[in-house]
Amino acid sequence: MMLVIEWLLLILCLVAICFYCYSIYAAIAFFTQPHTIDPAFLPPVTILKPICGVDRDAEENLASFCQQDYPAYQIIFAVRDREDPAIAIIEQLIQQFPNVDIQLVVSDRIIGANLKVSNLANAVTAAKHEILLIADSDIRVGKDYLQRIVQPLQDEKVGVVTCLYRSLAQGWVTSFEALGIATSFHPGVLVSNQLEKIKFAFGSTIIIRKQALEAIGGFNAIADYLADDFQLGYLPAQAGYRVFLSNYIVDHILDESTLADIIQRQIRWLRCIWVSRPWGYLGLLFTYGTVTSLLLLLVTKGSILGWTSLVITWILRLIMAWVIGVSVFNDTVTKQYFWLIPVRDLMHFAIWCYGFFGKYITWRGQQLQLIPGGKLVLQENAD
Repeated sequence: MMLVIEWLLLILCLVAICFYCYSIYAAIAFFTQPHTIDPAFLPPVTILKPICGVDRDAEENLASFCQQDYPAYQIIFAVRDREDPAIAIIEQLIQQFPNVDIQLVVSDRIIGANLKVSNLANAVTAAKHEILLIADSDIRVGKDYLQRIVQPLQDEKVGVVTCLYRSLAQGWVTSFEALGIATSFHPGVLVSNQLEKIKFAFGSTIIIRKQALEAIGGFNAIADYLADDFQLGYLPAQAGYRVFLSNYIVDHILDESTLADIIQRQIRWLRCIWVSRPWGYLGLLFTYGTVTSLLLLLVTKGSILGWTSLVITWILRLIMAWVIGVSVFNDTVTKQYFWLIPVRDLMHFAIWCYGFFGKYITWRGQQLQLIPGGKLVLQENAD
């Protein structure tokens, strides 16, 4: 029995090594692709910004969308609560950028359990253009953002464009989360895109044709899903549209969090993956080479095989993290906390194991149940 366990752990180590190597290849192949801007293709865009409260550096983040070097675009800020402190910032932006078409929509209309989607549904009623862009409130962009991000839409088959992000964090706890995004999450996305092109999207940026949104049933179709951004890529892909991953990198401004907050957030998203894509969730096991090589060393009681597997696996894990996190994404968090990667991997593996058990999550003060497919059900009292 022990021999079988050793072989299984060795196989997991070898698969993880292959994953690390392929991640490096996928990142280099993706970001060395040429990108050009066709000045004749700059279609009008409506930007939908769902707002709830004031994020870190909120004014600077939102203002970056008002400073686009782009001929025609509209921004709709959507807020649910008339007492939301973000309204004062939005009104200030309207005064600061009089030449930008900015609107504020305040509505508490709810269409489902995901209140962010209700915000989007309320905002889209004022949209003037056929190309919609959705970006979370904690995203900051450069002035060339719109020019770059719309270019894939020259292909009529492309219905959705999304992009990756660089997380800017303060404090070691939040940096710990950002480290995982840069060195684990992004490699997985790049591998997926290299193998078969992605069929999902990220809240950092989602450009979607209005006709593609209507084809999936509008925002009502995703109103009860936790991973609304995933669905805004997945459902159009199922409807026959192509999802394009842009090589433009936006900045993600992370608020300071406690360790408990980060663990709860990771549990929430991992459980969402478990109920939405169980095979994908199980597949994460093959990326935990740091953990499986350590287990192999312990099981083999410090054998030469165990030490050799651990050294090779950890070296390649760190090389992958440096190439993608530092060389490609220029991520300052990865540079500063590079030595914490093994610790982060061990912690995330423990959360991954815990994610198998339980179906309840806490989100914005609400107790919710996740059901198969990733839908949310509000719970009055949940154990």
